[in-house]
Amino acid sequence: QLRLVESGGGLVQPGGSLKLSCAAPRFTLDSYTIGWFRQAPGKEREGVSCISSSGTTNYVDSVKGRFTISRDNAKNTVYLQMTSLKPEDTAVYYCTRVGRSALGTCMLSDPSPYWGQGTQVTVSS
Repeated sequence: QLRLVESGGGLVQPGGSLKLSCAAPRFTLDSYTIGWFRQAPGKEREGVSCISSSGTTNYVDSVKGRFTISRDNAKNTVYLQMTSLKPEDTAVYYCTRVGRSALGTCMLSDPSPYWGQGTQVTVSS
């Protein structure tokens, strides 16, 4: 079981930025495909972005051009840089391992069943 720890959330005004971190205290992340997900109050959890071990990425349409996923293998961390934040981005954000396609790309449709505590992102004036 790959245990991941999310951090970096907070309260930000619309149009602001935040950078989330996803760390693995006891595993080396570089060979894993990792995804970010979010769950807003009263809504189902949705996939936001994912990154493969080779660095290819996918994004849900609502965040394309605003969010950037990256990984720093030296720091054993995956990041989600969020810019131009909107109130509808308010949610608890989670990271988890995701599946890979036959071509090696990451699949937001195939998350691991293991979830951490998440980190709260609130976009409000």
